Amino acid sequence: MAALILEVSSLTMQFGGIRALDGLDLCVRQGEIAALIGPNGAGKTTFFNCVTGICKPTFGQIQLNPPGGKAVRLNGLAPHKVTQAGAARTFQNIRLFPEMTVLENVMIGRHCRTKAGLLGAILRDKRTRQEEKEIIARSFALLEIIGLAASADELAKHLPYGAQRKLEIARALATEPLLLLLDEPAAGMNPQETAELDSLICAIRDEGIAILLIEHDMKLVMSLSDHIFVMDYGRKIAEGKPEEVRQNPEVIRAYLGEQPES
Repeated sequence: MAALILEVSSLTMQFGGIRALDGLDLCVRQGEIAALIGPNGAGKTTFFNCVTGICKPTFGQIQLNPPGGKAVRLNGLAPHKVTQAGAARTFQNIRLFPEMTVLENVMIGRHCRTKAGLLGAILRDKRTRQEEKEIIARSFALLEIIGLAASADELAKHLPYGAQRKLEIARALATEPLLLLLDEPAAGMNPQETAELDSLICAIRDEGIAILLIEHDMKLVMSLSDHIFVMDYGRKIAEGKPEEVRQNPEVIRAYLGEQPES
């Protein structure tokens, strides 16, 4: 069985009198596509924000386990430290640098893996120049993988919507993540773009990267996922393989407000 990459236990997030997350337990394995689903307001994005350092959880444990390395406790780490540890994400609302080129947007993702400091940037020594060449080469290779190499010199704001979604994934991949968190990656995409996204996510999984995605497109979720977690009102109400989750009475109640027929 594949190693556990992400381990979350008893995760709780309190905003005043509102408990957005309530004792959530969740694990994601290496090379697995896991989905986190639930009605709007269930706490899914809050969970992502806790894992990636945007929110500091009230209680609980978030642990990233690099294969063969020392476990890292993510609670309270700044977002850039979480990225360095190996967890990268995309956002529900696209967050690119619109006035920078497609290639430059991916290059920014390499920042957490670079070694040249301020002095190197000023002096432009041989080591710094070599590292910059490697960053460009790696970033361009990622654009080839996602099918945007021909647009490398275009401004990000000029890309079609679906291509901007893929560019955000490429930037996250540039950080060399162990765990990739995708927040509604298919939102706003047409059927062809969604099919391309399906293939891209599977290709990423095949590279051994663990993927956890939030998604409302149930057709995509059911076709992609190895394991599904279902949330409602901040709690995990079900988990299992797609077919198990599809027939779970609690899941049907949460989405439809009714019990399944006997």
